[in-house]
Amino acid sequence: MSTERIRVGITLGDMNGIGPEIILKALGDNRILQEFTPVVYGSNRVMNFYKKLYDISNISFQGAKSVEDIVHKKANLISITKEDLKIEPGIVSAAAGKLAFESLKLAVSDLASNKIDVLVTAPINKKNIQSKDFDFPGHTEYLAKYSNVEEALMLMISESLRVGVVTGHIPVKDVSEKITQEGILAKLNLINKSLQTDFSIPKPRIAVLGLNPHAGDDGLLGSEDKEVIVPAINAARDQKIFAIGPYPADGFFASGNWKNFDAVLAMYHDQGLIPFKTLAGDRGINFTAALPIVRTSPAHGTAYDIAGKGQASEESLREALYAACDIYRLRTENRQLTANALETSEKES
Repeated sequence: MSTERIRVGITLGDMNGIGPEIILKALGDNRILQEFTPVVYGSNRVMNFYKKLYDISNISFQGAKSVEDIVHKKANLISITKEDLKIEPGIVSAAAGKLAFESLKLAVSDLASNKIDVLVTAPINKKNIQSKDFDFPGHTEYLAKYSNVEEALMLMISESLRVGVVTGHIPVKDVSEKITQEGILAKLNLINKSLQTDFSIPKPRIAVLGLNPHAGDDGLLGSEDKEVIVPAINAARDQKIFAIGPYPADGFFASGNWKNFDAVLAMYHDQGLIPFKTLAGDRGINFTAALPIVRTSPAHGTAYDIAGKGQASEESLREALYAACDIYRLRTENRQLTANALETSEKES
């Protein structure tokens, strides 16, 4: 395995949210600089504003015009704008959305050019970032489009729990019609492959949740579980994917049954994320699986209500930084193992 230091690109997120605060707090721990090289795509003005606001003195950024100028074992900052920004903690502004996108765009470009190795994104506001260049529900869809991937998977991960969803950022009233056998099977394939490639789990066990209360109660409370989800699970098993269910969501988590599985596939956003965030707490993160690149993020939003108050926890961002590096290393190892196996097979034949 390569011993080269991993270059971690970190986007600023919304400058009026808690992104800058958690970046400063996470990178202020010098031990983190021994593990990888952080490269923040942001603004000197923004970072200096929050350093002064929170009286943070345990971090100083190494200024860099581009990735070619970064210094290892330092926290590097590429300032992407010289505009006289109006920083207003807790306020939604067009300027914050514009800067968030400029940060993301440059980081993704550097990632595509192999100038950085992994990407960790601070929270954005999904509304003020919208423009002709960013017409997406969020990071996941933007990165899938940029990577020429038809479908990516939002996989929430912690030390003991991984949760994916069939439907993501859509209204609850639209969920039922979006639950299809093909869609469930596709997500099961994505989860299964990610668990094998990104987490080195050779034979993953995946639990599938039902859509309706009591998983439909044999059709009494809805037909989707019996007519759509069960056939999808059976089709997955035919493809040698160890999927089990559908489980009633409430009892599945309340009983602790989730501990018996490597991942859980929920049918919709809140069904999966409410129990995940409750169980994972500050240590949960968001990983975008099924992309050729590695991207993680904290499992929370901009938190405007506490922005500027110094109350934000950096724990989720710290976990996202370490997880991105771990996944990158595991992918590298698995590629090398696969290549060696093919080389051996060719020699033997």
